[in-house]
Amino acid sequence: MARPIWTGTLSFGLLNIPIKLMTGERRVDLHFRMLDSRNNAPVRYERVNAETGEEVPWKEIVKAFEYDKGSYVVLEESDIVAASPDHKETVDIETFVPIDSIGPEFYEKPYVLEPGKKAEKGYVLLREVLKRTGQAGVGRVVIRTREYLAAVVPKDDALMLLILRFAQELVDPEEYKLPEGNLEKWKISTREIDMAKQLIESMSSDWKPDEFRDDFRERLTKVIEERVKSKHVVRKPVAEDALPENAATNVIDFADLLKRSLEKKGGKPAPAPAPAPAKKATKKAAAKKAPAPRKRTGRKSA
Repeated sequence: MARPIWTGTLSFGLLNIPIKLMTGERRVDLHFRMLDSRNNAPVRYERVNAETGEEVPWKEIVKAFEYDKGSYVVLEESDIVAASPDHKETVDIETFVPIDSIGPEFYEKPYVLEPGKKAEKGYVLLREVLKRTGQAGVGRVVIRTREYLAAVVPKDDALMLLILRFAQELVDPEEYKLPEGNLEKWKISTREIDMAKQLIESMSSDWKPDEFRDDFRERLTKVIEERVKSKHVVRKPVAEDALPENAATNVIDFADLLKRSLEKKGGKPAPAPAPAPAKKATKKAAAKKAPAPRKRTGRKSA
């Protein structure tokens, strides 16, 4: 079973939903090692001083930023820690936006959010509301040591966390030489448009991702398997991390939290449904339900 990258909470308003951050992609690249053809020994990468040619031990290596060609500023570990974000193991949703308003160029990497123990109610609540409203929750998340922009979106029974690129990471298409102007400028005829539309329609189908396979990888894997079919690989099973139980669960009063979140944001909560008329309890039933008083002991609690 896949292990979570971390366990934490998905936070919006006053609601905190325990979650596990699970990887949403499967890396299928074939990785190769370099060998010395003379004796098939692995070739190692070494940390070598560019001036002396000597190998540098890990304890002597520091991190530095090259602010100009050949000019560096050394950063201490305390500098990096001070700049690190505070909200680790938390997906902090800052705003909700229409899913369609996020352009495809912003999406980078998918993760799956799995609900923690007894957190299914809050998970389903957020998932179904996002489906009905067509919204995505946008906020920040820390994965390992780096802070990312992310969108929380529904997909079938799952909540997906999609890593987004920041705006400054994108190149403006106007920086490239692109053909400007309309169809008339480029002398594209109506006949050419109709023929192109017919071609697209004849090639159109439903999106079935399973039909597109990495043929090169499969052929190369077959070659590798034929060469190592006499050998076997054994992996030790890894125990799954325990999930903390100190956050919201299925028994929490979500209506109260949502109401308080709305009041905090200045919104007006939806009117609560009228309560059903309560039945009058008889004295006999009330006495039956009342808990018996516990006897006090002389022992003091520690």
